[in-house]
Amino acid sequence: MAILSPGPGVIAVSQSAFALGRRRALPYGWGLALGASLWCLFALLGLTVLFRVLPWTFTALRLAGGAYLIWIAWQMWRHAADPLPDPLDARMGMSFPGGMALNLSNPKPALFYSAVLLSIFPSVLSAGDKAVIYATALSVELAFYTALASLMALPWLRRRYYASKFWIDRGAAALIGLLGLSLILRL
Repeated sequence: MAILSPGPGVIAVSQSAFALGRRRALPYGWGLALGASLWCLFALLGLTVLFRVLPWTFTALRLAGGAYLIWIAWQMWRHAADPLPDPLDARMGMSFPGGMALNLSNPKPALFYSAVLLSIFPSVLSAGDKAVIYATALSVELAFYTALASLMALPWLRRRYYASKFWIDRGAAALIGLLGLSLILRL
């Protein structure tokens, strides 16, 4: 369910597909997928141990992540009426490295994977268990971002988005802001 909740990656790949089309949005989506899945790898390799030993670090990441999401929401809200950026102006932004950078700086996957690993899996996992968990996370992320970029690039959907961009961006901003607030307030 967490992958379906609107976050910066979902919004970014959607806007990339609307502005650039499927062929140019797919590498960006794959970068987002790899960036998000790397948080799973970090969690498997010790981030969850850090959170168990020093619980305040989880709280600090949660608060910083919530503040970051509120900032993203505010930017989206402020710029909802702006036209989409010219795809030719997006150098690193809407590329594979740009997608990786966005999700590596996004606290949502870090918090999600850490929380899942802390609450579902035993504290001691074999290397094989970790490899299967990471392969599953990477597969799910790749499938999701590929499907999302492909769907959002459909011509009829692109036309509808352009017609309703202001309200879609405002709604997404409100949802991302609520997610950030819930992280801070721990709802």
